[in-house]
Formats: sequence, C-alpha cells, structure tokens
Amino acid sequence: MPSLKIKTINFLLKPRTVLILCIVLAVAASTQVMLLGKKTFTDGGREYTHYNNYVIFKYSFHHLVQDKDLYAYHPEDHYDLFKYSPSFAFVFGLFAVLPDFAGILLWNLVSALMLYFVMFSLPNLTTRAKASMMLVIIIELMTSMQNTQSNALIAGLIILAFVMLERDRPFFAALCIVSTVFIKIFGVVAFALYIFYPRKGRLILHSLCWSVLLIFLPLLVVDFSQLKFLYSSWLDLLINDHSVSEGVSVIGWLTSWFNIDISKGFIVMVGAVLFLIPFIRVKQYSNYSFRLLTLSSVLIWMIIFNHKAESATFIIAMSGVVIWYFSQEKTTWNLILLVLAFVFTSLSPTDIFPRTVRINFIQRYALKAVPCIAIWLKTIWELVFRQHSTGLNEQSAVRDLKS
Repeated sequence: MPSLKIKTINFLLKPRTVLILCIVLAVAASTQVMLLGKKTFTDGGREYTHYNNYVIFKYSFHHLVQDKDLYAYHPEDHYDLFKYSPSFAFVFGLFAVLPDFAGILLWNLVSALMLYFVMFSLPNLTTRAKASMMLVIIIELMTSMQNTQSNALIAGLIILAFVMLERDRPFFAALCIVSTVFIKIFGVVAFALYIFYPRKGRLILHSLCWSVLLIFLPLLVVDFSQLKFLYSSWLDLLINDHSVSEGVSVIGWLTSWFNIDISKGFIVMVGAVLFLIPFIRVKQYSNYSFRLLTLSSVLIWMIIFNHKAESATFIIAMSGVVIWYFSQEKTTWNLILLVLAFVFTSLSPTDIFPRTVRINFIQRYALKAVPCIAIWLKTIWELVFRQHSTGLNEQSAVRDLKS
C-alpha cells in the first residue's frame, strides 16, 4: 500500500485539490484585507484601507464617469496614483459597482482562477507538473491577492495568449496580449511571441483591431474630448514615471550590491539585447521547448528589468520560473535555483524571515529579485546554446512551418 507521504503528495497534486486551494486562498486574502482596518502610508498621514490598490481601481471608474482626471492625486479617495489605461478604469466598473468585499472577492477569484486554468491549459506538460507549478507559486499568488493587485491576471493573460497561439487562435491571443498592455504597459514585451507563428500579418491586424476597440471603449461613458485629455494625461504620467525608485529588479540589485550608478535606460537596453539574442536561432522556432522557454523569458524579463517592480509583481516572474523548471529535464543545478527562488523570492516577504532580516538584508539588497535574475540568465543561455526538442505539439500552429 502507498505510504501516507505518497498519498498526501498524490492528493496535493490533484487538479481539484489545487483548484479548491486557489479558491480558499482568494476568500482568505479578501477577508483578511477587509478585517485589517485602516493604516497610514506616512507618519501622521491620512488613514486608508489595507486594500488601497483595489480602492484606486474602484475609484478610477467613478472618476471616469465623473469626467475627472484619472491621473491626478485624489487623496480624499485613496493613496497614490492610478497608472492604468482609461479602458481599464471602464472595465473595472464591473467590480466597482459591488460592495467592497464582494468586489474584492470577485477580483481575487478572477485572478486566481485565470492563472489556475491557463497553467493547466499549457500543452505538452503532465498534469502533475502543472499542479506542481501552481503549488510552487501559490504563496506569490497569495501575496498578489493580499495586495489586491492585477499581476496574477497579467501573468494569466500572457500564458493564455501563448496557449491560444499554439492552438492557432490569433484573434483571442491578440486580445490577451493587448489587454495586458492596457493594464500595465510592460505587457508589450509579450508581443515578441508573435515571431514564432505563421501569418504574422493576421496577428498584427487582430492586435490593431483590439487596440482600436480598447482605446475607444470609454467613449461609452465619456465624450471624445475628455477621452483625448485622459490619454494625454496618462502619457504624461508614464513619461514622467521614472522616479528615484529602482525597484526589486536588476537595477536595484546592481545599485545595492555593487554601488553601480548606471542609467536605467541603459540597463533596460542591455537587458533587451540579451532578451533578443535567442531569436537569431530561427531554425529552433519549430521546437515547442524553445517557444515555451521563451515564454518563461518573457514573464521573468518584464519584472526583473522593471524599475517599479515590487513584491506583489513577482507572481509574474515566478510563473516564468516554474515554466522554466518543469518544462525540461530536472538537474541538480536547476533544482537549487528553484529552491532559492522559492525561499528568497516567494518566502522572503513572509514572517518566516524576521522583520529586521527582511528590511536590512532582503529589501536592502533586492534579494527577492536575485534568484529570478540568475534563472533568467540561465534561460537565455539555454535558449542560445541548447538543442531543443523537435517534438511538436499536435495542435500547434507552428506545424505549418514544417509544411
């Protein structure tokens, strides 16, 4: 008879178990932020809720229909600025009209279930591997939900875009990627996936159509002049959003470890060059493992080279990490890197580490980002030098390249 240990592992790796866990954590995170009461972001400052991010999203819809500037400070409603598109503000009305707890719960459930279903939709991976992937990132998912952030949704949309591209459904793939750009602008990196698939003109056309639709979607509640003003205000915010913040990123790592004073733009440019180098291996495009590793690279890159990256954004990078690890042959070095990522990326914000350690070491030296940086560099090396599997997903659109 199987031992208790084996039975427990088999139980945890069942898709239904993982699904229930995602739902329970979404409910727990939503309940927790409601019960925490209020806090201040500055000494002696105004009090705000612990779900301030959700409040920002909620009021973006109300400010939109009230013809207010979405990108101005509204300290009477929430702390910090709204930084997403007017279209996001409009769509978030689906949540904003609900009571706070119902809206937060629905928002977190959408994020958690999106990530769950797209992970289990990835082709050519075993069910146990997909369940393992979800269990490894479950703490990061919880962190994102506790912050009522959009990051799990963004990760899910990018992975779903990859799945749709593999299934030759460019219409929906384009919608997924364009949607991420209208949430957080760094989603534009995912357009790099298009290069692997045939009929690129069709992909570009679908993307343009979805972009036009989403750009003008808020016209349902505002007039054209107000919408034009909002996009101008959003653009000004994005251009000037190059603050002293270095983020939990390559930039923060270089600065804190080596005291290197290099412009953020230069570091991002170097990162972009490294990111693009594997694309010279055109003959590898038809290999599924190459495309899947590139998806991993996309997910990690957009966080570690983001000067505004924070703890809650790493659900995106860790989604890339688990795809990297579980999509290839297991090695000791890969396992060590995965464990380091789990400990220093996922567990570092938790109470497992004493507060003094979190502040004086983990935050100060951007340790949360370091394992992801190392894994991304190894991913680039593997994309450039490794011979990838020639086995094709039977449903993949890339089969057309072989004909």
